[in-house]
Amino acid sequence: MHFLDQAKIFIRSGAGGPGAVSFRREKFVEYGGPDGGDGGKGGDIIFEAVEGLNTLIDFRYTQHFRAQRGIGGAGANRTGAGGDDLVIKVPVGTQILSDDKEHVLADMVEAGQRVVLLRGGDGGRGNASYKTSTNRAPRQHGTGWPGEELWVWLRLKLIADAGLIGLPNAGKSTFLNAVSNAKAKVGDYPFTTLHPKLGVVRHRNVDFVLADIPGLIEGAAEGAGIGDRFLGHVERTRVLLHLVDANVEDVASAWRTVRDELEAYGAGLDDKPEVIALNKCDLIDAELAAALAAELEAEARAPVFAVSGATGAGVDAVLDAVIERIGRAGEEKGEEAGQAWSPL
Repeated sequence: MHFLDQAKIFIRSGAGGPGAVSFRREKFVEYGGPDGGDGGKGGDIIFEAVEGLNTLIDFRYTQHFRAQRGIGGAGANRTGAGGDDLVIKVPVGTQILSDDKEHVLADMVEAGQRVVLLRGGDGGRGNASYKTSTNRAPRQHGTGWPGEELWVWLRLKLIADAGLIGLPNAGKSTFLNAVSNAKAKVGDYPFTTLHPKLGVVRHRNVDFVLADIPGLIEGAAEGAGIGDRFLGHVERTRVLLHLVDANVEDVASAWRTVRDELEAYGAGLDDKPEVIALNKCDLIDAELAAALAAELEAEARAPVFAVSGATGAGVDAVLDAVIERIGRAGEEKGEEAGQAWSPL
């Protein structure tokens, strides 16, 4: 299945059905009077967040969504049937934006969440409702209120507990495959990962979701390389796991490059808790790995774990740190919301 995290669609709620113009005509009933019923309400446009979806690819082929119009009223004071609501199912984590992308109309963050974005038009009044003491045989009726229409953008921000970041070829895909059930593509060239990948990690009886984000290079905030488009998927994560390739010329500069791009992107990414790991240490000797880790610690002012995603060396310690940070971030979030946080 192809990955697509942005799509533009047109939505229109149903118009209300027209009211009826009708008069009661029965044998032996004199002056039966008006009996035209009201029209039915038009269908709403409803967005629903569902599990099991992690792409917006379906909206590339279907871009127009229209709810059903209400049925017109009828004689004998019969009200027309309402139009069926149109439920549009989107992945959990989808944001619905205005046409200019300036306003967030809805944020679908929980499975089962439903949002009525456009309400259907009300049905028109039948002529029976226009009857008065002076107007015994009205012939006017309502045609029904029109529905609403809108162009909106759908933007998917994958929901994960931890985000895997780093320069291209830092070994993120190999690490993700080693610790989770993911099967990300691995190659010895930059930008092997072209779109985010998700994997469920189970460590010490704790499950958490890890997202592999395509590599960042210097100038990504201005569109260099793949750009910073996919950093939106990290906005919802609690912790960042930053992998630095131990084989680059300057590990401190490699770490700083990614940090600068996070700061340039904004959205609070540079304030998220970070676990730093010096990866691919199986390709260098232990003494050099320790020296590079110390150099990176001095630059980042934080502990650095020496690991190898290929051999699994040091991975347990990194996952312990990630789980500890996820738990701490969850507690802080629970305190802000006034709720107790429970482990994953």
